Amino acid sequence: MQPHGACHADVRQHGRTRPRLGGRRQRGAETQGLGRSRGGYSTKIHLKTDFDGHPLAFEITGGEKADAPMFETLLRLGPDTAPRAVVADKGYDSRANRAAARALGAIPVIPVKANAANPPKHFGRALYRGRARIEQAVGKLKRFKRIALRCEKTRTNFSSFVALAIGFILVQFVHTA
Repeated sequence: MQPHGACHADVRQHGRTRPRLGGRRQRGAETQGLGRSRGGYSTKIHLKTDFDGHPLAFEITGGEKADAPMFETLLRLGPDTAPRAVVADKGYDSRANRAAARALGAIPVIPVKANAANPPKHFGRALYRGRARIEQAVGKLKRFKRIALRCEKTRTNFSSFVALAIGFILVQFVHTA
């Protein structure tokens, strides 16, 4: 018996239109460092550098993820050194992140968001100017076409190419004449 006169393979129990069970959703995108943001699928590279702008470590998240939760992860990544100051942009602004930097023995140099309730009284403007070196390191990283366009589909392959590009940047720094 075929309900409602359906004679093809997609026989539904009721006459309403709806997708079949399981549908055509994408599977596994959330584990691949991809996230849907305003411009479509994108990836964020959270980069940790020294004050000279040399990359030390990175973490990859989806484009829709916030920056602030990744702050403590970035503090733990990379070489086991104690920084004297932690410079970050407004995306990393939160009381918990400032407390995490102070617990590490570092001065947090993070600008306050416009809607902050109790902003800190002091802000190291001279140290914050050094953040331009971090942006320049991101610019060097995005000169690699495979990084800028996210040509790799899986998180593992993309992380490998980011690490390779960072290696090229560091080798270029070491072998300057």
